[in-house]
Amino acid sequence: MHDAPMQMLAHAVRQHGLVRFIEHFAQQFPDCHLKDVVVEEMDAHRGMVVNGRRVVNFGSDSFLGLDQDPRVREAVVRGVGKWGTHNGASRAFASVRANVDAEEKLAQWLGVEATLIYPSVTLANLGAIPGLVGRRDVLVVDEHAHNSIQEGAKVARANGVRLLPFAHGDPLDLERALREAGDYRVAVVAIDGVYSMTGALPPLKALNEVCQRSRAVLYVDDAHGTGVLGRRGRGTVLDALGNYDNTFVVGSLSKAFSCAGGFIGCTREFQRLLKMRSNTYIFGGPVPPPYLEGVCAVCDILMSPEYDLLADRLKANLRRLIDGANRLGLAVLGGETPIVSVLVGDEAATLSAGRLLFEAGYYIQSVTFPAVPYHGGVLRIQVNANHWPESIDGLLDALRQLQRVIPLPGPDALNHAA
Repeated sequence: MHDAPMQMLAHAVRQHGLVRFIEHFAQQFPDCHLKDVVVEEMDAHRGMVVNGRRVVNFGSDSFLGLDQDPRVREAVVRGVGKWGTHNGASRAFASVRANVDAEEKLAQWLGVEATLIYPSVTLANLGAIPGLVGRRDVLVVDEHAHNSIQEGAKVARANGVRLLPFAHGDPLDLERALREAGDYRVAVVAIDGVYSMTGALPPLKALNEVCQRSRAVLYVDDAHGTGVLGRRGRGTVLDALGNYDNTFVVGSLSKAFSCAGGFIGCTREFQRLLKMRSNTYIFGGPVPPPYLEGVCAVCDILMSPEYDLLADRLKANLRRLIDGANRLGLAVLGGETPIVSVLVGDEAATLSAGRLLFEAGYYIQSVTFPAVPYHGGVLRIQVNANHWPESIDGLLDALRQLQRVIPLPGPDALNHAA
């Protein structure tokens, strides 16, 4: 008797290398995997309950702690009273006033002519990247760019656009790729403003100089820089380049903003063009209006003197963690952003390290291949402004205890990891 088509399909999907890899580790280390966990409770200072155990969450990208800010929460509640839970229409047909207000406030805060809000950063990249380039153009992508950029690039390539990679953060290799591309109308170069696994920053100025010499526009996914880097939290681009003349900047509304959605900062001309050319804008549905009211409240906070207090608290917590990790002699990746990775290496050791920290009361994301290079596993720690300093000290003590059980690489290992 033949298997049912659904069983055959499931078997086929299981043959994919990534699925086989993940299922292998889930079977080999069922108690260490700590993926797809269910959070049962949360408090205002990153305490949470997972599987009946109370732990401190160092896996949240709500970096400024604004998810717990009463003004943001009240704005969302007011939005429910005003708009209901959802307005139920594609933005190609209608937008609620809160959507327009949020885009105008974002533009004012960011320092651009206009912004365009999408349901998420992933949908922004999946819609905007294929929408910006055509068959006569070329799309050049950093080899370590975020998965959503890579997926958007695949859509563009399927539409007939030439797709070229370049070595991570390397202006010389970008120049080579553009030179070897031959004849093209215009190029778009897609990179991250902050690389999410390591917290590393690209050489934006040098990359943009190559772009300007080569009829290329820089497209920067600054999701992990939004709200936490640059003056007033405007991210990496403006401080590095001084303007947005040759740059699209993509920002997140679900990380430091603690709401929902993503946006692209651009000119008014491109705002209109992207409305026509981004399929995910047309067919993706809108951000629920209550969260747009929350976005407006966050913009008010970021444009006020209070932002400096939030940023200083976050920087102090980050410095506390970095200094402590360095004293322990750990191999620390990052440090300029609230994403800090501690190198472990072996996949099994990385998963076991995450489990031991969890049992000590700290939830850390254990990141292994394919999100990072093979045997380049890391403990990915995300620092928030509303972490108690005592929680950071406790995590450092847990890392010290971990070193007695699992040999963790020292700073010299970073030269090999690079």
